[in-house]
Amino acid sequence: MSAAANKAIVQEALDGTANGNGGAFVAMLSDEAKWTIIGTTSWSRTFDGKPAIVSQLLRPLAANFAGANVVTAGRIVAEGDTVMAEGNNHSVTMNGERYDNRYVWVFTFRDGKVVDILEYCDTDLVLRLLTTCPG
Repeated sequence: MSAAANKAIVQEALDGTANGNGGAFVAMLSDEAKWTIIGTTSWSRTFDGKPAIVSQLLRPLAANFAGANVVTAGRIVAEGDTVMAEGNNHSVTMNGERYDNRYVWVFTFRDGKVVDILEYCDTDLVLRLLTTCPG
């Protein structure tokens, strides 16, 4: 697929998360996808495979928020099989605290699906406001 097509997939996924719907984000993942979060927090690791991403990362993350996990897109840049996107979180924790994290994701595509995500975020905010990631 072209860089433009891959970029459109990421844009559609982030359009969904802006409305609190992560379905398109999950749908763009291949079954073999890996998601690595940088840093030294309990959330900082590689989640290997779509089932692990959903059950070990996305569901526990969502449990930290009083409502939907709302993330809006910033710049999205694509070249070849790589798409880089900025994201801004607008969620509220179960304790009522704003979780205004910022992200840069590096998505690697193969055959129209994301096979790898590398995530950079404010890990200090993760440590201060999120529960410990299970597992």
